[in-house]
Amino acid sequence: MANALYSKAKEAFLNGSINMVANTVTIALVDTGVYTYSASHQYRNEMSNSAIISSTSLSSKTVTNGVFDADDATFTSVTGANCEALLIFQDTGVQTTSRLIAYIDSATGLPILPNGGDITVAFSSGANKIFSL
Repeated sequence: MANALYSKAKEAFLNGSINMVANTVTIALVDTGVYTYSASHQYRNEMSNSAIISSTSLSSKTVTNGVFDADDATFTSVTGANCEALLIFQDTGVQTTSRLIAYIDSATGLPILPNGGDITVAFSSGANKIFSL
């Protein structure tokens, strides 16, 4: 699998249902032994809770010229299974309405085996930052 935006997220961007700056956007460390990416998945409830090893909200989010960026994300005191992917989702606080946005499994530092310490995800400073439309 290569990095991808979920199909329904693309639809939501186009109809104005997702506002990457105003909405709460969360990033999660994912165990791909428990979750298999599907472009047809739409909401967080389509992924087992055991697939999420740790999560944190993104801060200082920006959208410029179709490019999404945020401050680097730090997951604190992470333990659990090997993490092979990152998930970005619009977090409403309810899994059945928290829309899946992006699945990233090709990034520097992946996979990573948590050891109880902090894990920092440093986003690209290149032209596409976290992702671009």
